[in-house]
Amino acid sequence: MAPQCPCSSGLLYENCCQPLHEGAPAPSPERLMRSRYSAFVLKLSDYLFRSWHTSTRPAQLNLDDSPDWKSLQVVQASEQSDAGFVHFRAVYKTADGWGFLEEESNFVREQQHWYYRSGKTREGSLKPGRNDPCPCGSGRKSKVCCQ
Repeated sequence: MAPQCPCSSGLLYENCCQPLHEGAPAPSPERLMRSRYSAFVLKLSDYLFRSWHTSTRPAQLNLDDSPDWKSLQVVQASEQSDAGFVHFRAVYKTADGWGFLEEESNFVREQQHWYYRSGKTREGSLKPGRNDPCPCGSGRKSKVCCQ
């Protein structure tokens, strides 16, 4: 059975982010952001560099200490001409518990390709109760899922 895409789209990876990871242009800022999230999950640093605008791209990117990303929620996405915006929340698990990264990201389109430019981030911790939904997005109770 083919794997689900890590970006929480509900699609199979081969029909969602894989074509973008292999070089197809993202049709929208939201799709680029989802593919970048999947690239963090899959530790595809080359793709992250290719999809990061050269004006803000770091000199290097080490994904070795990246958390165990569990789910993604797109709060809002929009585009106007060659500028895009995506507000998302990504949930992760560490040895110490659950956390989230929330970002308001800016994207730019150049020569028919969208690029991540910058983002305003905030992080926090999550403390799910035993009977709360698991933060991983499975829909199961926390006590029987990822505890």
